[in-house]
Amino acid sequence: MAIEGLGSPAPPHLKKRAQPVGARCRVQQSVQSVSGSGGVGSGGFSNVTGSSSSETQSGHSTSATSSKSASSQSTKSSSSSSSSSSQASATPSSGPPPFTLVNGYTGNDFFNGWSFQTGADPTEGIVNFLSADDAKNAGLAYVNGAGNFVMGIETTPTVANTRNAVRITSQASFNGGLVIMDAVHMPTGCGTWPAFWSNGPGTWPQNGEIDIVEGVNDYIENQSTVHTRPGCSIAPSYSSQSTAQLVGEMDCAVVDTNNQGCGMRNPSNVSYGAPFNSNGGGVYAMLWDNTGIAVYFFPRNGIPGDITSGQPNPASWPLPAAKWPAAQCPPYTFFEDHSAIFDTTLCGEWAGNVWNDAGIPGQEQSCAQRTGFADCESFVRASGSAFQVACEYFLPHWEVKSVNIYQPTS
Repeated sequence: MAIEGLGSPAPPHLKKRAQPVGARCRVQQSVQSVSGSGGVGSGGFSNVTGSSSSETQSGHSTSATSSKSASSQSTKSSSSSSSSSSQASATPSSGPPPFTLVNGYTGNDFFNGWSFQTGADPTEGIVNFLSADDAKNAGLAYVNGAGNFVMGIETTPTVANTRNAVRITSQASFNGGLVIMDAVHMPTGCGTWPAFWSNGPGTWPQNGEIDIVEGVNDYIENQSTVHTRPGCSIAPSYSSQSTAQLVGEMDCAVVDTNNQGCGMRNPSNVSYGAPFNSNGGGVYAMLWDNTGIAVYFFPRNGIPGDITSGQPNPASWPLPAAKWPAAQCPPYTFFEDHSAIFDTTLCGEWAGNVWNDAGIPGQEQSCAQRTGFADCESFVRASGSAFQVACEYFLPHWEVKSVNIYQPTS
């Protein structure tokens, strides 16, 4: 999340037309959602049994265009199903796997191995984050019949101020390594701002922030962003080391970019939002090693065999969707002791600030035009039923199969 870690809105040169929301909804309703117990390589909502498409409430995460949460220290192929379209099964190799699982989370592990942040959203979203017990009692955090962990958002028809939501942080931290997240559904729709990210301790952004999954409203292309103290920037070689489209500045320092950091957009049109959900979701991987920071995306039908087998080998994968080379941003200098974070917020410094914007992939019509509300906050407070619409792919909740954190095999 970028408010201290937020991603920035797309500049004009990246804007393009996208399929109308209504048309996407009709098409997606005919798509069977993908779900099952356990994740890749892993050993009030109504608590339905089934896949992401059957949920009726949701949760939200925080990531914005300015800075994700300074006060909390913790923000393609456009015609194809994947930027890296990893049609691949891993090639068998002799010897030990390059990475070893050190922390794996599925189902109830998210209640035991993650901490629930409570209170207000540091990125000025109009949500109130609940404790684990309160979130469970409200039906906003639970394990569904498919064994997947669900984080939702309150859908009371009208509220005076904030809606209840969920934000969780892994109790384990890491320095370098490989983080792999498998989700079948993410929050989407006007007013939403979800993120899956990592952040270091101390005064933000002293130990850096890495936004792995982030976007707002009806966007359909994921934005990955890093936020750092001065001295880190994107090396020009990023363009030959990834499929990314640069968003905004190459300087990653928040003091130089009004907290925006340096973001990259994934050109895959199923990497975020409603298309991601209707395609059965997919896998995001963040690799932090001596070459820099890289973010990979694999759609449900393109997950490499080495990931599904629990023996990930990034050396065999296609180019990442985003890459911050070490040449101008040494990763062990600018990032330290990170924990993984999920959250969903509403409005706030990104979703609220682009409420009237149009022409961004997926948001060809502004949310103001689509909803008839002049501002994000008024819509969210008055429209709880909008989060329970028949087109389930637009519901604002996370449904996560697994998060696995690996370290290099010694």
